[in-house]
This record gives sequence, structure tokens and C-alpha cells, in this order.
Amino acid sequence: MKYLRILLLIMICNAASGAGLIRNATACNKAYYTAKDTDTIIRKRSLSVGINYGSDAMFFGRVGPITYPYFSTDVVYNTKGGFFIYGSALRLIGYRTSVDEIDFGGGYLYHPAKKFSGSISYNRFIFNKEERIIESATSNDVNWKNSYNWKPFKSTVILDYLFGKSSDFFMTITQSKYFETKGNIFDDKDYLSFNPSISAIVGTQNFVERYSAEHQERLNVDDIYKFGSGASSGFDNGRLNVLNYSFKIPIAYNRPHYTFEVSYKYSIPVNVEGALQNRHESFINASFFYVFY
Repeated sequence: MKYLRILLLIMICNAASGAGLIRNATACNKAYYTAKDTDTIIRKRSLSVGINYGSDAMFFGRVGPITYPYFSTDVVYNTKGGFFIYGSALRLIGYRTSVDEIDFGGGYLYHPAKKFSGSISYNRFIFNKEERIIESATSNDVNWKNSYNWKPFKSTVILDYLFGKSSDFFMTITQSKYFETKGNIFDDKDYLSFNPSISAIVGTQNFVERYSAEHQERLNVDDIYKFGSGASSGFDNGRLNVLNYSFKIPIAYNRPHYTFEVSYKYSIPVNVEGALQNRHESFINASFFYVFY
């Protein structure tokens, strides 16, 4: 509760201090991987291709029992009217499998007012038979994201309903501040952008117990533990609870057609129930995106 009070105080103070951003930062972001935080709503037909590196795979504030660094590739097609479709492939580093996860989905970006923007989308996840990463406990996500600019700060609320092997609901609340360099870096077409943020995730965590139940043979290897005499944790994982707090600092180098971003994220899991021991953890991510107009 100490972290929750601090987060709410920061959000209230930020909201009271002012209103608008120079650029919007809305994208087809997956909530459990680090995606580019400094991109812009593109109001024309475009194709975006990207490659990402992450030091560990996170799923709504939870990580697996061992660290899973990864590479992923993304392709997003945007229409002029705001509709988009995307595809993504992920490979864990250090394993012989060529692909560990494939995602695809689509949705709609909307911008009804100068200060308000959002998106709604459906996402489908397909995993290989190993199903190593914790998100393999589910396979579908309905995502609804809304953002409001308060000038120097932006408030974002994301609602996710996930279903498949397990069903869960999440609400992610983020307060961020976007700014960019006024001068040019190498010429008059590039600039640096920054978008530090603080986030909290509230939700259920049935996926934790489901993941544990499907990995009984690896209890000792992966340091998964159980509460009580049976496989069940003894906790009500279907209860809404605060799951995670995080602080993130992304820095991006931008040119007219591409962006390179590096980010640092510090995660504080709370109310860890079920079968996985989670810890405070630092994440390093790097992304490169190229946009064809």
C-alpha cells in the first residue's frame, strides 16, 4: 500500500499541474513486452517493421522462475482511417527453438479530441510446444487503451481481458511525461525524445497458477514452489489486487522514417500469490523501427 499511496499522490499532483503534449505516444503495444514508447499516431497509410531485444520477458508485472532474454520482430500495417493489423515473432535467447511465440491481431486507433486518444484491439498468441514463458498460460487478449494529455503530463489507462487456458482481467495505469530536444543532433531531420513513466497494474492472476500446474515436472529445476500439500496455492488468484509498480526511462533517437530506442525499467511486484517467486528486477530493452509511407 505504501507504493500505491506514492503513485496516486504523483498522479494527482501531475494532473493538477497542467494540460497537452507536443507529440502523442500511442502504439500497438503489447502490455507484457517493452514496445517503443515514443512513436506517433500516423494518420496515413504506413507499414512499420521493427526488431526488439529484451533482457527478460514480463507478463503483466510477473516474470517466470528463470530469466528469459529474447529477440522479437514486429510488422504493423496502418490504414489512413486508423485501422491496423500486426504480426510478431519471438525467439528466446539460448534455446535451440527457432520461434517460441507468434502473435497477430488488429484494431482501431481513434483520436476524437486534441487531448484524448486511444485504441481497441484483439490479439492472438501462439506458442511452441515447450511453452516456457509465463504468458503461455493464456492465448487471447482484448485490449482497450485510452490516454489524456494534461499538457506536460499524460495519463493512460489500459484495460485487458485475457482468456484461453486461464482468464484474467488487468488495468494498467500510467503517468508519463514526454519531451524532446529542441536542437538537431546531426542534421535538421533528427532529434532525441524521452518519455519517463510510472505505472501500476491491478488485476487477477489465474495465469500464475495455470502456469505452475502445467510445469510440475520442472518444479525443482525452475525453483517453482507450491503452498500447502496440493498443487493449488491456497490463495484466491481470481481476486482483483495490485500486482506491480514500475518506473521506466526510454530514450529514442528519431529520424523521419526510423526510430532507435533504449529503455531501462525497474519492476516492483507486490501481492505475489500462487506458484511463482517474483523479485524486484531491472529490465533493459532496445528497439529499432522503420516506417514506410
